Amino acid sequence: MLRYFKPVIFLACLAPLASLAWRAFHAELGANPIEAITHSTGTCTLVFLLITLSVTPLRKLTRQYWLINLRRMFGLFAFFYGCLHLTTYVWLDKFFDVHEMLADIAKRRFITAGLAGFVLMIPLAVTSTKGWIRRLGGKRWQALHRLIYLSAAAGVVHYIWLVKADLRSPLRYAFVLLVLLTYRIVASIASRTKAGAGVAATKIEVSQS
Repeated sequence: MLRYFKPVIFLACLAPLASLAWRAFHAELGANPIEAITHSTGTCTLVFLLITLSVTPLRKLTRQYWLINLRRMFGLFAFFYGCLHLTTYVWLDKFFDVHEMLADIAKRRFITAGLAGFVLMIPLAVTSTKGWIRRLGGKRWQALHRLIYLSAAAGVVHYIWLVKADLRSPLRYAFVLLVLLTYRIVASIASRTKAGAGVAATKIEVSQS
């Protein structure tokens, strides 16, 4: 089933880019096309980061274990739209002016936060293959890929500092991230408690035997 369902999801993930290209081709990006492209690709990056983080809790809560097979694809789409977002800034907005970009990073904190979020995604994208999972080992790979929480947090901060005035939209993303972080913490505590109880029970059985 997943074999047929996955291509449909893949095409759905490309839908925002197709919509953006259609609007650009028909000159429907408004008075400031660069701003429209920047906002659209940035939103997609943040959305796909949160979708990626949602896969594990959704899989466990619904017991639909096949969902885990989609997490890598969603994560790579987050990186893909992040690359488009950064390229828009570097190419269309700054025309590869390194000095101006460095000045932006130093003076405009929302750009610093956004760049930090993107940099954190790079090792996640590079090590997303099965080969890297084998090289790093399961535990080290999982520890590395927890960087996605920091990347998503940096993305939310980037959005909040960018907007400044009407914070309703970025705060919605912040709320979703907070819920996912809370779930992660609670699940981790529950798992350790269960493991500790199992060890204690084993010790009791050994002492009684």
